[in-house]
Amino acid sequence: MKYKTIIEPFRVKMVESIRMTTEKEREKFLKEAKHNLFLVKAEDVIIDLLTDSGTAAMSSKQWAGIMIGDESYAGAKSWKKMEATIKDLTGYRHVLPTHQGRAAERILYGCIGGKGKTFISNTHFDTTRANIEFSNAEAIDCPTEIGKKPSVKHPFKGNMNVSKLISTIKERGQENVAGVILTVTNNSGGGQPVSMKNAKKVSEICKKHNIPLIIDACRIAENAYFIKQREKAYKNNTYKEIAQKMFALADGCTMSAKKDGIVNMGGFLALNNDKLTEQCKNELIITEGFITYGGISGRDMEAIAVGLEEVFDPDYLQYRIASTTYLGERLDQMGIPIMLPVGGHAVYIDAKSLYSHIPVDQYPGQSLACNLYLKGGIRSSEIGSVMFGKKGKNQELIPAPMELVRLAIPRRVYTQSHIDYVIEVFEQIKKEKKKAKGIKIVKEPKYLRHFTSHFKFV
Repeated sequence: MKYKTIIEPFRVKMVESIRMTTEKEREKFLKEAKHNLFLVKAEDVIIDLLTDSGTAAMSSKQWAGIMIGDESYAGAKSWKKMEATIKDLTGYRHVLPTHQGRAAERILYGCIGGKGKTFISNTHFDTTRANIEFSNAEAIDCPTEIGKKPSVKHPFKGNMNVSKLISTIKERGQENVAGVILTVTNNSGGGQPVSMKNAKKVSEICKKHNIPLIIDACRIAENAYFIKQREKAYKNNTYKEIAQKMFALADGCTMSAKKDGIVNMGGFLALNNDKLTEQCKNELIITEGFITYGGISGRDMEAIAVGLEEVFDPDYLQYRIASTTYLGERLDQMGIPIMLPVGGHAVYIDAKSLYSHIPVDQYPGQSLACNLYLKGGIRSSEIGSVMFGKKGKNQELIPAPMELVRLAIPRRVYTQSHIDYVIEVFEQIKKEKKKAKGIKIVKEPKYLRHFTSHFKFV
């Protein structure tokens, strides 16, 4: 008999204490952190949904791998195990280990980018865009139009806008397009999946114009889940087989293993191009470490090798998506506007709709993130005009397409009662939404301002 309740496919054998702060204490902590959740101490957070990156609980097999990690500087057994696992998964000839995903991005886009070059993506995430723009290249987003509409349901809202991709290549000139990046799932676009059909079209266009296609594979297992459930042609394939088919469409990938590798640190760059790989290896050695460890310890490489196998387990993926969906559906039923349908790793709140009285230049997403912390000690992340807004010629704000707040669910960390608590906090947020105030930036850096900016309620 099949039961309605989907239980966690694991048992808990170690716990970490949570300090239950009061709202008065949190007012003090938030003020000290300049109203930036990144600057709040972790010990002062009750439910931490800031990110799903590096925040997972590792399995007993992964911890066992930690104990047998080979810490040899060159040619370690742990490296060979990780390399073999990645080659089997991706099919790419070359694997370069990095300490996390953004290091792989910096190396790759630093090598093929530069002034006059353009990168095109379904949506660049913050570090991807920053690494591209740091090389003096241009980053252009080509999301689908339906992907910009949070309340509209579509099975693959993370897709690349194919017609815009073609027109952008024509406008910039194919010789100036350094690469096309397909992010699966589309994190900045509300955690929405990319279909295999769309990936094939993008691949065909790239091959026609001789442009490298790179997959940002941080959450490729979660993307494979949605393909199996929503694209009939793949219903009989395993999740790993689906991921392998998607990798086969591209020329390489970057991956933060801190997501679907289910580890706390690590990542990699995988490529087929021999000449480009040699160039990237030189960068790797200068900035990360030798080519067989690249900034990762042997024990972490053991954990990554195990995690990249465990993440494709059907029971795990069903639980992972179901737990995120549970939160999203309950908030939707409550009348909290969210990105629909619910994605795999996070629930995205449409702060612009929830706080419709707050203008975009007063950052409704950042306001909501602060209020979630004040009311319930919940830490979340603004994915809107703080993160992606730009300044016009007269320093006016050019807002992001959407004003979202991401509730990223760490893997294998929180139980249903924790999520039920989050839902209760939102009930209070909804009751008091008209009292919510806008927020302004009082100090900001040049790049990735959401990490270190200081804010103040208007």
